[in-house]
Amino acid sequence: MTQLASTASESFQHTGGMVSASQDIRAHDRLRVLMRGGSKSFFAASLMLPARARAPATALYAFCRLADDAIDLGDDPVSAMADLEHRLDAIYAGRPRNIDADVALAHVVHRHAIPRALPDALLEGFLWDTQQRCCETLADTEAYAARVAATVGAMMSLVMGADSSTALARACDLGVAMQLTNIARDVGEDARAGRLYLPRQWLREAGVDITAWLAQPVFNAALAGVIERLLNHADMLYQRSEHGIPELPRDCRPAIRAARLVYAEIGEQLRREGLDSISRRVVVSKQRKLALMARAAGAAMISSGRAGAELPVLPAVQFLVDAAAAAAPVAGARHTPRRPFGERLGWMIALHEREAIARQEARGMLN
Repeated sequence: MTQLASTASESFQHTGGMVSASQDIRAHDRLRVLMRGGSKSFFAASLMLPARARAPATALYAFCRLADDAIDLGDDPVSAMADLEHRLDAIYAGRPRNIDADVALAHVVHRHAIPRALPDALLEGFLWDTQQRCCETLADTEAYAARVAATVGAMMSLVMGADSSTALARACDLGVAMQLTNIARDVGEDARAGRLYLPRQWLREAGVDITAWLAQPVFNAALAGVIERLLNHADMLYQRSEHGIPELPRDCRPAIRAARLVYAEIGEQLRREGLDSISRRVVVSKQRKLALMARAAGAAMISSGRAGAELPVLPAVQFLVDAAAAAAPVAGARHTPRRPFGERLGWMIALHEREAIARQEARGMLN
């Protein structure tokens, strides 16, 4: 937050923006609360980011979350999409609407040179949700994941200052892997909403009558096999994403590795529970998340920092990598001094402990 306060005004000088630094700080504080109540895994990993990246990450998450809700939960998705495009027009013009998420995102896109193609692709993916777009093949599922998740990976790479094609491609791999994990976890929930993101080709190969199954979603061995197959593909992408972590600034590596480990653990937990994501939704415990985050911290401390082997760009994300690579981070973006990682990890664990105590006290007041 402190860096944001010192740079908010200058980041808008060339755009004619009228948003003050104090407005920006207040907006980020409110959006942090939104993120804490939304994706618990994302929030936990974000605690490990250095301060310079934590506020922009919050801004990106908040806009994505609110845009998804506007399109998915509104009465007219097409109208909501048009409104969001107008909001992006204002954001990129440096004159965002007086909406917390827009104010915060405006500073991020101008400070870190986020190309418009990335949030545009994100909105397109959200619109696909409402259109019940058919994922016939794995490539179709990856195309969807590229828009709703890899876009965020590419934007976060630019925020962190990692603009090489390798770093961007591997960040997109991680985003797609995370979304495939989400799809595997939410099969039943999606089906009951009339949505299906599993490759239909795979389902037919497994002998599933898709129309009949969507009418009455039930767990069976055929579904388990398809879910396992998708998790295996996600695991391959998680492994690919590891090759991009050494290309990140050192202070950002623990958080990204933690996000990778925590999301992959959702798949492992799903396997431990028999791959049944139709009748229930798996959850990774807070204790397990903390253990994985500590593991990520340790790995970052002993990492050699050498990038891994060159790997081809996933076809579904090529357009994102190209757009992001053409918009390198603003030259001279400053890195603020940061606490030693051990101190940050201790603070993070203490925060979780305080939250647990607060919940226990609240339950005691209700009883």
